Amino acid sequence: MSKVKIFADSTSDLPAAWISEYQIGIIPLYVVFDDKTYRDGLDIVPLDIYRKVEAGGNLPKTTAPSPKDFLDHFAPHIERGEDIVYISLSSKLSSTYQNALIAAAEFSEGRIHVVDSLNLCSGIGLLVMKAVRASQQGQGAEQIVSLLKSCRPRVETEFVIDTLEYLYKGGRCSGMQNFIGSLLQIRPVLKVVDGNIIPAYKVRGKKEKAVQQMLDNALSNITEMDNDLIIVAHTLAEEEARRLASILREQTGAGEVAIAEAGCVISSHCGPHTVAIMYTKKIPV
Repeated sequence: MSKVKIFADSTSDLPAAWISEYQIGIIPLYVVFDDKTYRDGLDIVPLDIYRKVEAGGNLPKTTAPSPKDFLDHFAPHIERGEDIVYISLSSKLSSTYQNALIAAAEFSEGRIHVVDSLNLCSGIGLLVMKAVRASQQGQGAEQIVSLLKSCRPRVETEFVIDTLEYLYKGGRCSGMQNFIGSLLQIRPVLKVVDGNIIPAYKVRGKKEKAVQQMLDNALSNITEMDNDLIIVAHTLAEEEARRLASILREQTGAGEVAIAEAGCVISSHCGPHTVAIMYTKKIPV
């Protein structure tokens, strides 16, 4: 049985320690400011984005890796006799998945398996870690793909957005919504459903109220929660993320509650001080 190499893209927002320890391949998306292009996580980090937006007022655009990018990353591992499982950003949010399929078709059938995560940020990261552990146990690529497809619809992802400014600048809410939302201190909470980002609900008042609601939602699912791994992601909200992680660790008894700093893609669309909770529900026996 061939060794299986696990790949993801930079939107998985995996902690650097995991990438290094488990030798996970990461393919960066691109961040474009005016006429300059940067590789997400390599040439630019979220703090750079916030500084550039503050200085110029315009949000960056994010673009998918090209088929050639995927070819360049995949080829050395195929040549070494490894099979590949690549877990992509949701196909409903980006052309990343389609470009990976184009690249995979250049190799022998069955050597590269492209899995649509139907998720983003650490929601992808949860699936990546499922794949890593399955690979460590000696499972083959097809077994890992089957596992991922069974876990995929059970990933729960919610974000609390601190400001409507980035959603407004990115065209995801109208100017009037931004104005009224700011006046009334409305905090939108976003949820990932079937690969799309949708508004789950809005909480009026301080951000802490919305974060508490998100936490309560997660804790209400304790009996259904696959508590091997829970991830709290954030953008410039480390203190808040640590508090949430501590509560989740105590209340759920999870094997691991990790904290991940969201990368440039989430930062570009959601802005600073966003916090999120991601976990997977158990597979019914």
